[in-house]
Amino acid sequence: MVSNRGVGGGSRRHRLFIATPVIRETSSFIWLDYAVAAVLFVDIAARAIATTAGIRWLLHLTTWVDLFILLTLLFPESLGNLGFLRILRLWSLSRSGFLWHPLNELGLGEWREASHSIVNLVTFLFIITGFVYTFFFRAGSGMAGYIDALYFTVATVTTTGFGDIVLPGVWGKLTAIATMIVGITLFVRLAQTLFRPPKVFFRCPTCALQRHDPDAVYCKACGEILAIPNDGDGE
Repeated sequence: MVSNRGVGGGSRRHRLFIATPVIRETSSFIWLDYAVAAVLFVDIAARAIATTAGIRWLLHLTTWVDLFILLTLLFPESLGNLGFLRILRLWSLSRSGFLWHPLNELGLGEWREASHSIVNLVTFLFIITGFVYTFFFRAGSGMAGYIDALYFTVATVTTTGFGDIVLPGVWGKLTAIATMIVGITLFVRLAQTLFRPPKVFFRCPTCALQRHDPDAVYCKACGEILAIPNDGDGE
């Protein structure tokens, strides 16, 4: 099992990743870029050394995401237009388990799935905001343009559609359509995780099914007898 407990300054890096489209024109950006690249490289190297999965670790989607982010940090000039995708680091951390240890330690493990949905939605919002800003609003607009891009994204995802900010051309319309479809899906997913009966995460020793009812005695997939702890934190 790979641990991310050694990752430091994660929240600061995420704020930098969100702000990347705006601050990339500043004189200090390149040094910040390389500094974060060094930290991320150490993180990836440490996880590569600690993993017990061997070469299969390289096949994980989260590993590819982190390697791609590292490339955008190492080559900010040639890959600068893809810098808005760095917020995917938040998604990869959510898949690693690093974000859920505090919830489990506080006895709030049942909120893990809802937290996953929130992370997915936030990641999507800032990816679309960065994309819209980079390709539609960036020319000399600075922070005001980024706020306009965020405003457009939220208005589109929620289908509010005020119409005061629209993207020009065919690609602008296609971007708005894709944003609405994916955004609605993520909102529905979040609503499902918030309002449906809660599940606990406990790995079945026979079939590896992880989600069970809090009071389950038998695995619903294979019938194995379970021993779910009373606090619901079975990981």
